[in-house]
Amino acid sequence: MPLPWRLGAFYFVFFVNGGAFVAYFPLYLAHRGLSAVEIAWVLALPPLIRIAAPPAWGWLADRWHVHRAVVAFASLAAACSFAILPFTDRIALLIALMSLLSCAALPLVEAITLASLAGQSGRYGPIRLWGSIGFIAAVLGGGALLDYYPVSTLPGALAVFNLGCLAVALALPSTAPRHAIPAAPLRITAQARVLLATGFCNAVAHGALYAFLSLHLAALGYSASTIGMLWTLGVLVEIVVFLYLPQLFRRYALSTILVASMAAGVVRFLAIGWAAGELWIVLLAQALHGATFGSFHAASVAAVHRVFPENAHGRAQTLFSGVSYGAGAAAGFVLCGWAWEGGGAAAAFSLSAAAALAGALFATCLRRSGL
Repeated sequence: MPLPWRLGAFYFVFFVNGGAFVAYFPLYLAHRGLSAVEIAWVLALPPLIRIAAPPAWGWLADRWHVHRAVVAFASLAAACSFAILPFTDRIALLIALMSLLSCAALPLVEAITLASLAGQSGRYGPIRLWGSIGFIAAVLGGGALLDYYPVSTLPGALAVFNLGCLAVALALPSTAPRHAIPAAPLRITAQARVLLATGFCNAVAHGALYAFLSLHLAALGYSASTIGMLWTLGVLVEIVVFLYLPQLFRRYALSTILVASMAAGVVRFLAIGWAAGELWIVLLAQALHGATFGSFHAASVAAVHRVFPENAHGRAQTLFSGVSYGAGAAAGFVLCGWAWEGGGAAAAFSLSAAAALAGALFATCLRRSGL
């Protein structure tokens, strides 16, 4: 099977798991009796672990050229953790351990994917869109199933999805192409620091969305299947963005895409926080997911590949993951959890909008640096 197909298959299965986790795991935690702040802290544990752990796994993968082995091990660890989850009350400890062992899978596959494209980063979209399709399958199917089956069945499904990741990971190459170049110290330039700050802000901005959107909509009377369809809408628009990514990258600078994506986040999060009772407003806000995640993620991954040297791409992608989806996401979950307790959805999503605005300002600095 051609490598792009194998990569697409991994993205698909990985984001089936990710979609089910993002959309419905907060509901599972509420079912287990956790409060809003406790849910926020549990959801903050994986990104907290991702602050330091992925760069360590990235160093190991770059040093010994064991990218495939690390990805496979990560998938197996996640499968075992979710299988154990229904039988323990130490939810936080188990989620933290799972995150420590499994957090490097996606950034290492990103490094393999970008290296296989040999500088044609616009081709990333048609491969990565399979992750979006998997996400849709999870949130749409999961919403429909949870209208009929208890949310307590979710951990078993997540365990099965991660076993699927393991099976596909074994078909990936053991290392990214052209990794014969010896690993060198990772230099973080001023441009790289601004890029990392932009990613951090974008992850903070999505904290309320990933922790509380499903709970917010459920409290407003939306059914599980409707919530699943609203998640799906956002990812459908994301797929369109990925399909047109080659044209988008040819027409606009990466920094311009990042600025526009963050500006869309300001509008999106204010709309969800203050007017989610109106279905048509939620529909428009979810459509902006194509920008706040889709175009931002693709442009940032390509920017990391451009800003850092080839012999450090594994560490660079895991570093970006640690700073953004690690530190940024953890900060977003915790801050939005406190905001939710103090002022409800309006306060939490307003905080998200403020973080998106800060990210847009950082991205503007990247434009001046010529990215």
